[in-house]
Amino acid sequence: MEIHFQKKWDDLIRKLNRRFQDEMDIQKILFVIGLQEVGIQVDRLNKDQKVDVMHVAICTLLEPYGYYEYDGRDKDNWPHWKAIKTLPRLSDNEQEQLIKQGIVDYLMPSI
Repeated sequence: MEIHFQKKWDDLIRKLNRRFQDEMDIQKILFVIGLQEVGIQVDRLNKDQKVDVMHVAICTLLEPYGYYEYDGRDKDNWPHWKAIKTLPRLSDNEQEQLIKQGIVDYLMPSI
């Protein structure tokens, strides 16, 4: 991992940990991004809905890289995307790096 990127990532994690008063990891960050993107009042989420929230985050993060295109909202006001480019085969480490880069690009301007 590039040193400059690692510094950005570490800075972002420190800021998120302070903001949420919790140790934030990728899963928690994806959940927060997904909730923000869903943008509807959700009192309780079942397991499937939590997975859907994280899927919303992944689509949001990968849209700028050309993998997904926003397709609108359904009758329950949940956002949807359509896949427009197949993700390449990535190792677990490469997948994590892509998600981290997406998180940094998404959150750094606002934090």
